[in-house]
Amino acid sequence: MSGEMGLRERKRQRMAATISDVAIALFLAKGFDRVSVAEVAEAAEVSKPTLFRYFPTKEDLVLHRFADHQDEAGRVVAGRPEGVSALTALRLNFLAGLDRHDPVTGLSDQPQVLAFHRLLYGTPSLVARLYAYTERSEEALADALAAAAPAANADPEAADGPGGDRDAGADEDTMQARLAAGQIIAVQRILARENWRRIAAGERAAALHPVARATAERAFDRLAGGLARYTSVTR
Repeated sequence: MSGEMGLRERKRQRMAATISDVAIALFLAKGFDRVSVAEVAEAAEVSKPTLFRYFPTKEDLVLHRFADHQDEAGRVVAGRPEGVSALTALRLNFLAGLDRHDPVTGLSDQPQVLAFHRLLYGTPSLVARLYAYTERSEEALADALAAAAPAANADPEAADGPGGDRDAGADEDTMQARLAAGQIIAVQRILARENWRRIAAGERAAALHPVARATAERAFDRLAGGLARYTSVTR
């Protein structure tokens, strides 16, 4: 049964990727606002109801490419090697992305990547929808950070009766993790946007790489200064 479910999910993923690729090709050729959902469905050879089962909104047809990255930061923290802090794992992951010119870091000058970024950041409704994906990234990272950091009130004897300071400590852990996640995701987003801006202005990815790497290192140094709780190795 699990194998059958795995096959079904893989087929679903392939179908979603195919529909998204067809849609993006049309949007790049004609403009996002000039292509209807019906036109996408016809080109992808699926019905509109089928398309909406995969993509609740027209914007999701484009942002599907970000779907696998929504919980990436959370996965990096949760799956970090023993002896590596949460923030160090995130730093190393971002730097590795720069080294391989991952489009998510903005450090890619491939024509199709630049065209996609122009489509994304040049369409207000896509930018607005991107915030929903960013929020989910923050939530996934916050959950992972909360599990990775030492508890604010780790001493059970310190609890002031049932639910006392222990609950307050848990609430503080959750809030600190959410605040940290928001800062980390924002820094990564700003770094990526700056890389994309400079490449769109004519710089080459290879030439920009050392600058982008040094900028990212400084940014993560500042994060470490303000988020010391997540620089500790707890396992």
